[in-house]
Amino acid sequence: MSKRYCLTLDLQDDPQLIADYKRYHDKIWPEITRSIKDSGIEDLEIHQLGTRLFMVMEVGEQFSFEAKTKSDRENPKVQEWEELMWKFQKPLPSAKPGEKWLLMDRIFKLEK
Repeated sequence: MSKRYCLTLDLQDDPQLIADYKRYHDKIWPEITRSIKDSGIEDLEIHQLGTRLFMVMEVGEQFSFEAKTKSDRENPKVQEWEELMWKFQKPLPSAKPGEKWLLMDRIFKLEK
């Protein structure tokens, strides 16, 4: 059974940086795609409105945020990507130091 997680993050309020960020995501590095899939993420989308980003992740039973974080820390290419992305991203006001994407709480679901 898969689970869905929604996360959010802001971009720097600079049209050129936002355009560059989108270009990087048009051709995401293959090592990043592999890292995402290997962690148990089955589907991932990022949506944008102005400077706000919204990520939707569908994950399998084997996925854990802890394991993904550990794997990312040990992967030099993921670390290179993350460092590059910080140029475009800015933490939300409620983020702790070093936090990027923040997990959102679901407050409504339409029932069948």
